[in-house]
Amino acid sequence: MSRKPFDPERAEGDANLFDRPSRRDRRQLGGLHEADRISVGQLSELIKQTLEGRLPSPLRVVGEISNFTDRKHWYFSLKDSDAVISCVAWASSVARITTTPRDGDAVVATGYVSHYGPQGRTQLYVSHLEPVGTGSLEQQFRALCDELRGLGYFEESRKVRLPSFPRRIAVITSRTSAALQDVMATAAHRCPLAGLLVVDVRVQGEAASVEIARAIRRIDANAEALGVDAILVTRGGGSLEDLWAFNERNVADATLDCTTPIVAAIGHESDTTIIELVADVRAATPTQAVMRLVPDREDLMRQLDHQTSRLRSLMRRRIERGRERVMSVARFPAFRDPRGVIVLARSRCDDRAHRLRAAIRSALQRRALRLEQRIGRFAGLRPAAQFAQRRGHVVHMTERLRRTMRWRLERSRQRVDGVERAMAAVDHRSVLHRGYSITMRATGGVVRSAADVRAGDELVTQVQDGRLRSMVVEDGGERAAGGSVRGTSTSSEGAASERKRPSKRDSGGDAPQLDLFGGAG
Repeated sequence: MSRKPFDPERAEGDANLFDRPSRRDRRQLGGLHEADRISVGQLSELIKQTLEGRLPSPLRVVGEISNFTDRKHWYFSLKDSDAVISCVAWASSVARITTTPRDGDAVVATGYVSHYGPQGRTQLYVSHLEPVGTGSLEQQFRALCDELRGLGYFEESRKVRLPSFPRRIAVITSRTSAALQDVMATAAHRCPLAGLLVVDVRVQGEAASVEIARAIRRIDANAEALGVDAILVTRGGGSLEDLWAFNERNVADATLDCTTPIVAAIGHESDTTIIELVADVRAATPTQAVMRLVPDREDLMRQLDHQTSRLRSLMRRRIERGRERVMSVARFPAFRDPRGVIVLARSRCDDRAHRLRAAIRSALQRRALRLEQRIGRFAGLRPAAQFAQRRGHVVHMTERLRRTMRWRLERSRQRVDGVERAMAAVDHRSVLHRGYSITMRATGGVVRSAADVRAGDELVTQVQDGRLRSMVVEDGGERAAGGSVRGTSTSSEGAASERKRPSKRDSGGDAPQLDLFGGAG
């Protein structure tokens, strides 16, 4: 159920909004009396119930944003010249708010007032937030600044330097503005030779931005014909609404496209407009802008006097150095006795010519001797002689290689024969042919000692022509004294074993490789 809108008249007179609660209200608050003692929590709940029950909801509060914190929820303060109140906007409400506020924004906050007991704080719980008045223009200004900054409009690298001595300056402003009078007076005082071309435009109102942008483009397009070396856009101070024409996008585009150096001085030092951020140079005031553009006449005179003094001093030093060089050259012998210098030079030339001829003859003799020595050396290096010598060496090495190969083959053959004889000697089949036998357990493993078997173990005895199966009837200790084996039978595998004797490659079949004394090989 929604509450009725706030009616200020109902909050006046006898039924004042903050009058003490009636008896009916006290009963609703749990029968609380003036003499009753309550806890802090009860007091906090009482404040909360009173605020939520007596204040109208929703409330629309106008104020300025401060201490804004953007988390999942928004926390900020809303203030004016008289008071400040804490505000909270829950995430569900934040999702419905189209713009994110900043500190300094003037807004209208819609919501209800309640008391938060854990922190003892009375807060405005905001459900809707919208800009109001100047705050809306500031929001537009910041949004356009962010957009132009992202496009590179404010980059210092694209800005050009101002001319040192501009012949003519185009001043784009209103002809009735005080800023124009400041510009003209400052220019006349600093440098009367600098000409001013005044371009009258509106500097306030809806059509002002169009006229300013058109003037910038026309002056830039005809700068060479008009003799304009720089452009100054200026006006006096005012509110944000008064200066808004210089924050329009078309003015920023015209300033960016201008190839002529441009200076902007809009409003007071505390005012900032977009044209100032885009321009090549920003000045705080119109007077400062002229001082940046026009050189000071007195400074020029001082610089001229200084340069004249430097030039005279430099000329004197150069003349003095030239005189010293002439005097030094005049002391040379070539200038005092030219004939003697010529005779001395001729003598040196003859001596060097004689030495040169001797050096040439000596060099030719050394080279001729070296050539003869190399001819004799090359005679012994003829291809035919080298070939005969190399061929004998090859024949000798070939014969040595053959002898070595035959010798190594014979040694390898003897080694293989010895290994083959040794393998035949240790082959278990050759041992069986000599009358020996091999006894194994039926489960596998050679029996090397009577202690290796127990009564009841089944044994297999390998002889030359077959296998015998038997069973132990007494354990190892009794058998050592004269045990016996019974149940001996000849295996049917004997004939087959005799017919199919395994080769050397198949020696790893049923019977393991054994040594001469019955051990596994």
